[in-house]
Amino acid sequence: MAVGVAITSQGGEYNGRMTTYVLFSCMMAAMGGVIFGYDIGISGGVTSMESFLKKFFPGVYKKMTEDTNISNYCKFDSQLLTSFTSSLYLAGLFASFFASSITKAFGRKASILAGGAAFLAGAALGGAAMDVYMLIFGRVLLGVGVGFANQSVPLYLSEMAPPSLRGAISNGFQFSVGIGALAANLINYGTQKISGGWGWRISLALAAVPASILAAGALFLPETPNSLLQRTDDCGKAKLMLQRVRGTDDVQAELEDLIKASQVAKTIDRPFKKIMERKYRPQLVMAIAIPFFQQVTGINVIAFYAPVLFRTIGLGESAALMSNVLTGVVGIVTTGISMVVVDRLGRRVLLTFGGIQMLISQVLVGGLLGAELGDHGGLSKGCAIVVLILICIYVAGFGWSWGPLGWLIPSEIFPLEIRSAGQSINVAVNFLFTFIVAQLFLAMLCHFKAGIFFFFGGWVAVMTVFVYLFLPETKNVPIEQMETVWKEHWFWKRIVGEEESGDSKMEVPAC
Repeated sequence: MAVGVAITSQGGEYNGRMTTYVLFSCMMAAMGGVIFGYDIGISGGVTSMESFLKKFFPGVYKKMTEDTNISNYCKFDSQLLTSFTSSLYLAGLFASFFASSITKAFGRKASILAGGAAFLAGAALGGAAMDVYMLIFGRVLLGVGVGFANQSVPLYLSEMAPPSLRGAISNGFQFSVGIGALAANLINYGTQKISGGWGWRISLALAAVPASILAAGALFLPETPNSLLQRTDDCGKAKLMLQRVRGTDDVQAELEDLIKASQVAKTIDRPFKKIMERKYRPQLVMAIAIPFFQQVTGINVIAFYAPVLFRTIGLGESAALMSNVLTGVVGIVTTGISMVVVDRLGRRVLLTFGGIQMLISQVLVGGLLGAELGDHGGLSKGCAIVVLILICIYVAGFGWSWGPLGWLIPSEIFPLEIRSAGQSINVAVNFLFTFIVAQLFLAMLCHFKAGIFFFFGGWVAVMTVFVYLFLPETKNVPIEQMETVWKEHWFWKRIVGEEESGDSKMEVPAC
């Protein structure tokens, strides 16, 4: 028997409750976020371990330990080292487009399963790597896994969640990313202390644990009613699933909207061409702008290279890894806060205030490092602690705004006929700029020095203004009625028009 919290949608006439069936299904699917977060945390940690650098990147190790003339900001500047981190995201970029076809043709469940299996294979290769080529090939397989998971899991969560709790459920993806990253940081802190110098192998190989859970759990996941209707004509089966996930027999209003959306979706053979049409212009802009802005917040400076950054300012190996654990805890706590308040305060409020918080902390970090950290030597203990506190404030701002909402908003704004294509564009843009930032950051740190924080702070200012002007509020709006927010927006209504769409006049077959 399904039990849960009764809900009433403010954006439509849907009935239902937050059932335990949906809760456990979404918890299992959100393991896709854990594998993503684990990789982010692990790659950032192992690249600061001396034993790892000595084996795979001896040039970087030599600069770090022997070259006393090199600038603090340039010790880790190596294109080969950044390739280790960024190769995953290049692979994920291409995989996300292939995942779109799998998700549309075989369902969200199939893509989640494929993602878990590919990530499992990559973890095995990484843990057993004997040279840098084997290491990077393992990263490519990890990228394929993350590409499939990031394309399908946010869609799954948005489609399974009741409209009034969609923000909280979908933000569970970023919460899971945070859990994975924190687990990785703790593991890195422990394995770094292994005297034989092989602790990094444990860090890389343990990625197989969440990947195995995801792959095995995907076998038992139910398919979403949206996907069932998109792939089959069996509305009876979709109705039974909808009744089960909503915990009520009275689902006719929501079912009719799903059937209308499915009828439109089945007329579309080329969704990537369809999304270029004028009426989908707002969704296309957001599919590109939101993941781009999420990456140029500078969060990956912290996510990938926080231990490297902390070593740059003078902290030791263990202290740098423990500082990374602290930022991970802050990220999880603030994402949890976002899950609680996002459906009350709305997306725009969190993005605006989170952006202001990130901007202020980045300017202060940049100013402090510019004034106190030269090319040689380190910060005083007091200054290093202040920098760490400011970085935690920055992570907190990201944790309740652009972190979770950067995945939530794109997953909820696309109509069914372009949903898989739109999510693939979102993931691909995210991975593209993740790759660019990861590949260029260490070189940028070397050349910009403390100015790197002003660079990212400038982008945070731009994106905050963008949200205020161009992003409509989407809280509590049913996912299949989302087109109304664009028709009522001061700017986008000029693009999409205010007329009723043709599918609103469709006859819905009895079910």
